[in-house]
Amino acid sequence: MGDYRRIADLLADDIATGRLRPGQRLPPQRAFARRRGIAPSTAGRVYAELVRRGLVVGEVGRGTFVRAAPAGPAGRALAEPGPADAPVNLELNYPRAPGQAELLAPVLAPLLRPDVLAEALLPAAATGTESAREAAAALLATPGWRPDPARLLFTGNARQAIAAVLASLVRPGGRVGVEQLTYPLVKEIAARLGITLVPLAGDAAGLLPEAVAAAHRTAPLSALYIQPTLHNPTSLTTSGPRLLQLAQLVHDLNLPVVEDRIWSFLQTPGDPLAVHAPALTHVVDGLSKRVAPGLTVGFLVVPPHRVGAVADAVRSGGWSAGRFALEAAVRWAGEGTVARLTEAKRADATRRQRILAEELTGFAVRSDPRAYFAWWELPAPWRADTFTAAAAAHGIAVTPGPAFAVAPGHTPDAVRLGLASAPERDLRRALRTLAHVAARRAEDRTGP
Repeated sequence: MGDYRRIADLLADDIATGRLRPGQRLPPQRAFARRRGIAPSTAGRVYAELVRRGLVVGEVGRGTFVRAAPAGPAGRALAEPGPADAPVNLELNYPRAPGQAELLAPVLAPLLRPDVLAEALLPAAATGTESAREAAAALLATPGWRPDPARLLFTGNARQAIAAVLASLVRPGGRVGVEQLTYPLVKEIAARLGITLVPLAGDAAGLLPEAVAAAHRTAPLSALYIQPTLHNPTSLTTSGPRLLQLAQLVHDLNLPVVEDRIWSFLQTPGDPLAVHAPALTHVVDGLSKRVAPGLTVGFLVVPPHRVGAVADAVRSGGWSAGRFALEAAVRWAGEGTVARLTEAKRADATRRQRILAEELTGFAVRSDPRAYFAWWELPAPWRADTFTAAAAAHGIAVTPGPAFAVAPGHTPDAVRLGLASAPERDLRRALRTLAHVAARRAEDRTGP
């Protein structure tokens, strides 16, 4: 038990003496364990101890950074500690509508009857139940698309849905095309499955078809993973003409697609790529953002000929949805609770975007008025890692841009701001503090 504390003491000394500098990224825990000759679990305790002492900040899968330190005799610190306000986490991004629990609770009450509960606690198949498939098909429908319930599968969450589709499509060593900035957990899933991610360029209209074609010519792609609706982290939504071009291209290349629509509920319903390429597109969605992360379900709409293969991947990966969660989802959708939450969260996102616009006026912020996140391209001379550490010194957690970058050499000097989780008052305070930190550092660089 004491070994991990001794190692933490050594790292704390490195931070105090400047051998580990503010904003410096620590190695991943497994790499740290190998270098030190310790168990990965011990490395995890070391990092947890450093977090407890307030010396580092970060999350597994996104990186751990040394926090900005107080100024020494040589001059002012990178970022002086802010007032002792409660921490604000702008990394987490789970929307919560006012009165959400009050809306959800009554629908769950019938599930607690012993006879109903006994049924709800049975295992669930990847294909769910007939009522779950019908409810999900109605929930995911858009003006030009209603998925066939027979093509619906269920997982524990949307991340598991992505993992199941990729596992069913791509063998170890295979190549999957993704946007240059992509969902960080897709990088983690790919690493676990032995898949190589290939970054593909885009523009203001979305992913460039010629970039996909060029990558496929270099070495065949096994699949394409895209977020065409409110792309995380940039909030970009692919234009209609570009979506048609991509559909034609994947048809010509016979290239399977994983279409992630987890944030699509915030928009006025737009049709997915699956409308134009139904035989190739696997649609991923879920309830973690629409409803709540603690009792969630992931949705998969797959091409008819792939239902069996993807269902097998769900089973073998242990990614099936819980029967209780499925039953709750059916009731929430059928009774209208999900629709009410969707409207409330759309209004909430709009309010938070107004706060963002007011507090970060004059900065290069890319977002969508309907999104729950924003991409902040930092002013010089800030780097993503040092700004992340400076924010942490003020009790504010943000996600550094490199967490989203697929190519290691391309690390944008930007951070993603998650707007959903913090109370509005705390969000405004945090954004105002970050604006002050960013502006002051730029003045330090350009002033006399």
